[in-house]
Amino acid sequence: MGRKVHPIGFRLNINRPWEGRWYAEGDEYTDQLHQDIQIRKLIHSQTDRAGVSLVEVERFPGKVKVIVHTAKPGILIGRKGDTVKKIRQDLEALTGKKIDLEIKEIKNPDTDAYLVAVNIAGQIQRRVSYRRAMKRAIQQAMRQGAEGIRISVSGRLSGAEMARTVWLREGRVPLQTLRADLDFSRAEALTTYGQIGIKVWIYKGEVLPTVEEKAEATEGVYVSE
Repeated sequence: MGRKVHPIGFRLNINRPWEGRWYAEGDEYTDQLHQDIQIRKLIHSQTDRAGVSLVEVERFPGKVKVIVHTAKPGILIGRKGDTVKKIRQDLEALTGKKIDLEIKEIKNPDTDAYLVAVNIAGQIQRRVSYRRAMKRAIQQAMRQGAEGIRISVSGRLSGAEMARTVWLREGRVPLQTLRADLDFSRAEALTTYGQIGIKVWIYKGEVLPTVEEKAEATEGVYVSE
């Protein structure tokens, strides 16, 4: 058994914020946690082609703020804002509160771990070679400015009798460096041979600046008034 720490959970409150920002106790906490899961499921189910990567939830008295990060805001908004209105109405019916829906565009979808993992899963389901899909994703991420990327694919690859794990890496992917801006995500491809799991790590550089201490020579200095 391997003991592995989730790269994002490992960096919470260091260089990554929580996806759900609110406070509750007891049964209220349980209800709101399940409600967060339902909010994310509803948004992902209604925005298949919009490239939604992250859904953040903030709660205020009588209001819930939902921030949706998407690679294709035009598709998410819809013609004259029809899709956004429908999503807002469904979320208000789900939560029973006023919904403040904010949409943020993902500038570089090729360096977003979730979108890369989902893209590879889609290619594998369309019977594209897993190795070709991995190499193409790595090339695009490095071209868009990523400092390192690692992709792991596991399962009955190409319909093999025995499941195995194959991974490719380019650049640096420092898993133990807390100041590293490391994006991680997982996806699953449903094939005729069974499920194939995809994991993606993308390293985008260091977030916290490193402070270099400079020793000042103070010995032997005489100051006269």
